[in-house]
Amino acid sequence: MRAKIVFYFIRLFGRLPMPVLQRFGGGLGWLFYLFPNRERCNARITIDICFPEWDEKQKRALLKQSLIEGGKTLFEMPLFWVRQPEEWLDYIEIGEGYEVLQAALAEDRGLIIAGPHMGNWELTVQYMATLTNMTAIYRPPKMPELAELAREGRSRTGANMVPATPKGVKELLKALKSGGALGILCDQQPKAAGEQGAVFAPFFGRPALSMVLINRIARKTNAKVIFSYTERLSKPGHFKVHWREGSKQLLDADPVVAATAMNEILETCIRDCPEQYIWSYKRFHIQPEGMPSPYRKYNTG
Repeated sequence: MRAKIVFYFIRLFGRLPMPVLQRFGGGLGWLFYLFPNRERCNARITIDICFPEWDEKQKRALLKQSLIEGGKTLFEMPLFWVRQPEEWLDYIEIGEGYEVLQAALAEDRGLIIAGPHMGNWELTVQYMATLTNMTAIYRPPKMPELAELAREGRSRTGANMVPATPKGVKELLKALKSGGALGILCDQQPKAAGEQGAVFAPFFGRPALSMVLINRIARKTNAKVIFSYTERLSKPGHFKVHWREGSKQLLDADPVVAATAMNEILETCIRDCPEQYIWSYKRFHIQPEGMPSPYRKYNTG
């Protein structure tokens, strides 16, 4: 029953105008800022870790705005899953670094487009699929009943969505070797342990368990690596896609060197518009042996 209710709400909200959805989402984010909850608590801890040089006023301002922007992201998703692309593609603008993408596509080899959970990351993949043959890795929703809706919605502009499984990775390799593009969000803790799946590398000056998948795939397929994110603009319903060049260290044989280079570029992207990053994610929850998690048990603070 719960899944059916969520399904119908997604269908309903997906028919509303984008400015209306953003107002709803912003209102939800404001409530998350006003009242004690786990999301607010985790976001504040992460912000404290990443910006120790900021004063209290700056941190609170970022906390509030990031929760508001996160609410907008949540409410925007149904529109991209339900509506036809021609109804919203015109609201996307080309931002900084477009020449980076053009140069990468001109190399006529596999291309990995990595990025953080910032702005509307769902839109990044959808937009890139209109420019090149795109394959993206994703984790199916926790509710199995919504899996097909999510997969179909994310494929509306032509992206081939593959699950985050060994079989899915094989499909990614096949796509890259044939000259296609891969979209992957690389700023969260991987489930795989050890140097085959993840290593600890600095992120905003703090050890963070970081994926090595991009390094492994790029080395195996000789794919080019660039970074991208979609910024939500102040004009309701409008977005701007940005791109950044990767670095040679991303292909280093040492996974720690490669992960450090990846995190440095992610950090640069995040600093461009930090209010649109998901600080509520417990990025530093898993720490090296002997170091406790900085995330205290949920409280009312």
